[in-house]
This record gives sequence, structure tokens and C-alpha cells, in this order.
Amino acid sequence: RTPHNIRLVQKLKEVGVKIEPTAKKKPGKLTGKTFVFTGELESMSREAAKAAVRTLGGDATEAVSRNTDYVVAGFSPGSKYDRAKKLGVKILTEKEFLAMIH
Repeated sequence: RTPHNIRLVQKLKEVGVKIEPTAKKKPGKLTGKTFVFTGELESMSREAAKAAVRTLGGDATEAVSRNTDYVVAGFSPGSKYDRAKKLGVKILTEKEFLAMIH
């Protein structure tokens, strides 16, 4: 809510842009949790797993960092697995992940 942003919003409204508030996310059981997937999952595609996380309020990213809460390791995990171990990030099996989302 800086003066610059307020002026920008006013100008956008003047030229006919309608600004609608975004719907607030309902908290889910994974709200505030960040997941990274590595390796091949058996029960679903990686995209489906990411969608499940987001549906439950969590976030799915591509890179492991200190902000990552869980790394889900499928078959033949890659360097993300090694990085998670190095950073002390909790590593879940696919079975543990499925139990978490159901």
C-alpha cells in the first residue's frame, strides 16, 4: 500500500480495469507446508502430486531449500534427495506422502 501502488490502481480504474479481490484460500491440512518431489512416483504423476498438495493448501516447488518442509522421494531419486539430506529436510516415501494427503 505504497503511494505509488495506490496511484497505479487509481489510474487502472480510470481506464476501465476492474480490480476484484482474490478469494482467500481456505486453510487445509498442508497449509504453510512446502513440498519438493524427486524420482518417479508409482501411484500418480508428479503434476498430480503437486496439484494434491496445492488443493490441501500447501505449496510445491522445484528446488530444495531451507524453506522446504518435505521432499517426497519416489523411485530413483536425484540430486534433490541428496540436497534434502544435506539440509536436514524431512524425506517422505511415496507411501508416507499418500497417507498424509488422504
